[in-house]
Amino acid sequence: MAIEVRVNTVVLPGGKIEISRPELIPGQRATVVVLIEDQSPVEPRHVIDILANLPGHRLFQRAEEVDAYLRGERDSWES
Repeated sequence: MAIEVRVNTVVLPGGKIEISRPELIPGQRATVVVLIEDQSPVEPRHVIDILANLPGHRLFQRAEEVDAYLRGERDSWES
């Protein structure tokens, strides 16, 4: 006869799940079924919004701004 053990747990780093119950006998075969709870839907973000939130980001509006930034970087190398 099969024994059903239901455990609510939190997924650990690396996607690991740990189950410890007295009903589980070492060496005994078991089938594990994982049901993942529904999470609130993630609203897709535009790539510009993602880049704007990165630490140390540089978001240029025009090609001229990129050229000016690169020119300043190159000038700093020669100093």
